[in-house]
Amino acid sequence: MTVKDDEILAAAAQIVAAFGSHDPLRYFDGFAMDASFIFYSTPERLESRAAYETLWAKWETENLFRVLGCISTNHHVQTGDGFGIFTHDVETMVEMDGLVDTMLERETIVFEKRGTRWLAVHEHLSPRP
Repeated sequence: MTVKDDEILAAAAQIVAAFGSHDPLRYFDGFAMDASFIFYSTPERLESRAAYETLWAKWETENLFRVLGCISTNHHVQTGDGFGIFTHDVETMVEMDGLVDTMLERETIVFEKRGTRWLAVHEHLSPRP
């Protein structure tokens, strides 16, 4: 494990912890403003952090969305010059429309070194087989 791997794992852990505790301010702070997002539960690709923040707020308002917990396992990091790719399995517990559900998923987060921080520039979420 390299220093770069450790830094990317720490950046990913911050995102996962903030998501799992339903802390959108801390969660979105881990993403670059120009980050893109692909979720199997939404028909369109989200082209910016602002687009995802808007969708998150809509879920909260219209669907009473709340993340109840998130468990991350099976971590893997690949690195290159100025970027890192973090993949993992996630078990996410959410409440939406008054119903609690547990989702088993796989996620890829691409990080880019911007200044002194590793910021997520792309997230791709898929159902876990």
